[in-house]
Amino acid sequence: MKTPPLVIVIILTVVTVNPLYADDDSHYGRYWQGGEWKEEYRDGPCEVKMESKPGKSKKEIKCKDGIGASWHGEWKKEFTDGRCKIKQEAKSDEFKEEVKCD
Repeated sequence: MKTPPLVIVIILTVVTVNPLYADDDSHYGRYWQGGEWKEEYRDGPCEVKMESKPGKSKKEIKCKDGIGASWHGEWKKEFTDGRCKIKQEAKSDEFKEEVKCD
C-alpha cells in the first residue's frame, strides 16, 4: 500500500513545527539556567516585572488599587530554601520577591 503524499506532508509538518511550541511555561526555569534576562508582562489587571542574573532573581507585581492581587494584607518574610535566601514583601497593591543564591 502506497502512502498518499498529503499524509506525508502533514506528518512532516507536525513533527517539525510541534517542538517549536514545546516551551517551558515556568518563568523560574530560566533563572536556574543562568544568563541574564528581563521580562515585563500583564497578568490580568496587574503589571509583572521579572529580572534574573546568575545567582539572583527579582520579581515585582503591581496591581492598581490592589485589584487582582493574589496576596492579602501587608507583610514581610525572609527565609532560606536550600542554598537560596528569599525576601518577600507585600503591600495592598504591590508584591516583591528577591532570591539570592550562593
